[in-house]
Amino acid sequence: MVETHQQPVTPVPTMAALSNEEELLQAHAELWNLTFSYLKSMALDCALKLAIPTAIHRLGGAASLPDLLAAVPVPDSKKPQFPRLMRFLAATGIFTIDAASGFYGLTPVSRLLVNDDNAKNLSPFVLSQTNKYHVTAAMRLPDWFTSDEGAAGVDMPFRMAHGTDMWAVMALDPKINDLFNAGLAADTKLAMDFIVTNCGDVFEGIASLVDVAGGTGTAARAIARAFPHVKCSVLDLPNVINSVPADGIVDYIVGDMMESIPPTDAVFLKYVLHDWDDDVCVKILTQCKKAIPESGGKVIIVDMVVGSNANSKAMFEAQVVFDLLMMVVTAGKERDEHQWRKIFMDAGFSNYKTKPVLGFLSIIELYP
Repeated sequence: MVETHQQPVTPVPTMAALSNEEELLQAHAELWNLTFSYLKSMALDCALKLAIPTAIHRLGGAASLPDLLAAVPVPDSKKPQFPRLMRFLAATGIFTIDAASGFYGLTPVSRLLVNDDNAKNLSPFVLSQTNKYHVTAAMRLPDWFTSDEGAAGVDMPFRMAHGTDMWAVMALDPKINDLFNAGLAADTKLAMDFIVTNCGDVFEGIASLVDVAGGTGTAARAIARAFPHVKCSVLDLPNVINSVPADGIVDYIVGDMMESIPPTDAVFLKYVLHDWDDDVCVKILTQCKKAIPESGGKVIIVDMVVGSNANSKAMFEAQVVFDLLMMVVTAGKERDEHQWRKIFMDAGFSNYKTKPVLGFLSIIELYP
């Protein structure tokens, strides 16, 4: 009898096994990208401080590595590392790279970062959010969630990290105060350009408007220029108002929105209420209601309504990322429509209407 020896049979992977392996590999890559995503913010911060988007723009919209190295302030000792930074920025969608020529170009994202008399330049906004105070506060988020005793049991990670809130830091640090105000002004310029062009009906029927916590007056100036019949004023704290030169376009008033708001047909609140918890928001809105007439008065709010107009993953992620930022640096939050409605009713208002504006933002008209 002839003895036969069978060769070992290699198992053929099933479709399910292949699928699970592909999912594992994809999950592994995604986990790495999430783990090191803080480097995206730091690389973006670096690109702006080196003015790389502006350099590419001034070089005609496409630039080689030697062109860029001649245009940006990188010392000779760091020049060998510069290609690695550019490769990363291209891989993350900040720039394009042409495989054949090796030239870098601008994307829709980096076009928003060109500092060259660009009305849509958001570089100051990015830099205002990647500052050391914000980043250090974000690093305390796990401690904040797991601690509830003593100094750790505070209302926000920012206070845990710095011993005070963001407003006190800005009052004490003129550099961060200027950086933050410049950032808000840049973002406001973009938003207001869209609003006055596409939402002009919001400003019909009013003769006066107070931009509460209006910073350096970017929003109020945009409204005054677009609608000359509206007399615009800005109400803000001394550390903001005292550094703003008179421009003859809007009036600047030193004051505290928690205490009183000057009488006006309309109160304008852009990115204000998300900084505060519900009780404080009701207090602010109560002051707004006192300032406007019962007939014809209104409060105009530009902020996020979480879930509204979130018709893409990027739009919804922008809303919830900003909500997490509010958790880190303030005692406030981004609100969905139900949460907005509650504080409106608690403050004694009777009606409101909401419409999406500029992607993930909304404009709300609130009536007594």
